Amino acid sequence: MTDPQPEPKTQLLNAALDHVPFDGWSEATFAAAVKDSGVDPTVARAICPRGAVDLAVAYHHRGDAVMLAQLKEEDLDALRFRDRIARAVRLRLEVATDKEVVRRGTTLFALPHHAPEGAKLVWGTCDAIWTALGDTSEDVNWYTKRATLSGVYSSTLLFWLGDTSEGNQATWDFLDRRIDNVMQIEKVKAQVRQSPTLSKLLAGPNWVLGQIKAPTRFPKGNLPGSWTAPRD
Repeated sequence: MTDPQPEPKTQLLNAALDHVPFDGWSEATFAAAVKDSGVDPTVARAICPRGAVDLAVAYHHRGDAVMLAQLKEEDLDALRFRDRIARAVRLRLEVATDKEVVRRGTTLFALPHHAPEGAKLVWGTCDAIWTALGDTSEDVNWYTKRATLSGVYSSTLLFWLGDTSEGNQATWDFLDRRIDNVMQIEKVKAQVRQSPTLSKLLAGPNWVLGQIKAPTRFPKGNLPGSWTAPRD
C-alpha cells in the first residue's frame, strides 16, 4: 500500500522549506513552492491567502506537533518538574533541523504587523507544553505559567539561533539558568504567601486575581479568560 498523497498545504510547506533559507517566508518562496509542489495556484492561494505567512504558521504548528509526539515517548517520571519543562523546551528547539528557517521566521514575526501572531504562536507552544506536562491550574496561575514560560522559551530560542557550541550545549546551559531564575521567583511568591503581614496586605489584590479563571473553564467563550461573576 502506498502512502496517501499529503494534503496541499503540507505539499506547499515541504516545497517551501528548500527556499526559505534563501528568500525567507516571502512571496518569492510561496511562488516557488507552488511551482515545485505542483499544487494548483488557485488552490494554493485559497488555503494560504497570506502566502508564505500562512506556511510559516503551519511550520510552527508542525514543530509543536512533533515536539508533543516526542514528549509522549519520553520517560519523565524520574525528573524534577523544572527538568521536565527544560526537556520539553529542548525538544521543541531540536525539532528544527535548519536554524536558518527558524531565523527567517523570527524575522517575519518581528515585523509590527505580524508580531501579534508571533506572540500567539509562542503562547500556543508554551500552552501545549504545560498541558502535556499535566498542568491543572484553573486560576490566574494558568496565565502566569504560560507567560513566564513564553519569556523563557523566547529568550532561549534567540540564544539558540546564535549558538555555535558543540551540540548547542551553551543553549541548554542558558535554558537551565533561565528556569532556575523562574524557580527563585516562585520561592519568593511562596514566602510572601506564608508571611502573615504580607499576606494581609495582598488580600485585596489576591481576591481580585482569584476571580480570574482559565479559559478551559469556559470553552464556549470567545475571550482568553473570564471572571467568575458578571461585571456591570
